[in-house]
Amino acid sequence: MLFEGKWVENWQPVQKADEKGRFVRQVSSFRNWITPDRRPGPTGEGGFPAEAGRYRLYVALICPWASRTLIARKLKGLEDLIPVTVVNPTLTDQGWSFGGYPGADEDPRFGARYMHELYSRADPKFTGRATVPVLWDTKQDIMVNNESADILRMFDTAFEHLAPSDLRLYPEDLAAEIDGLGARMYGLLNNGVYKAGFASSQEAYEEAVDGVFAMLDELESSLTGDFLFGDRLTEIDIRAFVTLIRFDAAYHGLFKTNRRQIRDYPRLSAYMERILQIPGVRATVDMDHILHGYYSIKALNPQGIVPEIPDHVATLLRV
Repeated sequence: MLFEGKWVENWQPVQKADEKGRFVRQVSSFRNWITPDRRPGPTGEGGFPAEAGRYRLYVALICPWASRTLIARKLKGLEDLIPVTVVNPTLTDQGWSFGGYPGADEDPRFGARYMHELYSRADPKFTGRATVPVLWDTKQDIMVNNESADILRMFDTAFEHLAPSDLRLYPEDLAAEIDGLGARMYGLLNNGVYKAGFASSQEAYEEAVDGVFAMLDELESSLTGDFLFGDRLTEIDIRAFVTLIRFDAAYHGLFKTNRRQIRDYPRLSAYMERILQIPGVRATVDMDHILHGYYSIKALNPQGIVPEIPDHVATLLRV
């Protein structure tokens, strides 16, 4: 991790745990927003106008948080406006690195070797982990935002004057419902699988696993339409999908969330496939990166053996 802008300690999956051994995720620290008129967003400072080609998105294809920004970028038609750099899926002792793997890019901006170099450039006194996604302003050469939830909503509305779209991922009339379900789903499922995988006590693990499957059971029983809120695709579906598509291949085994698989949930399986078939979504799912990324975590898989893609997942991705 970085301490006051200097790399001081080899990367570890768990930076912090509470007194009961529960995994505690680092809070995102760069929270500026791109807006149509340069004004500040809900957090941060102003001065980040929506312009074509000005911003670059850094992502890891293994990462669900990064992948949801990629999906929003695709669905909102922003590919020509916001270029993407994909990091190496294999986590090194210095965290995310550039290049050196099929489908991974070199850093086109600074020629950096590691993602943490961009963090030190953005804030010479930064302390913490260098996470993805990152939205970078290439005009001012500063980091705009590293919180996927913010980036998801920026992509939904900030560039409408440049790329008009009929799709609204965070519609006003569903905002309260999306926020409510999103908060619970994040705690129990999206981050819940990590709390299970990175638990440092039996109690913390069992609590996390119970939460994961309570949320999956709830989603299965409440899913009566095409999407979680009827016939409208919203950001909550993207948030759910990025975890579901990784579940059977990675979380079920490596994170020990092995009570059931997604294929044991008929409605969720059909729902996941329905989202995968939306034009542009499949291109954001790279199961090779996902498997090699998760199974490169030495603390969980010291031998570095990468399993095969489960047959039913491989079949789904080929359809």
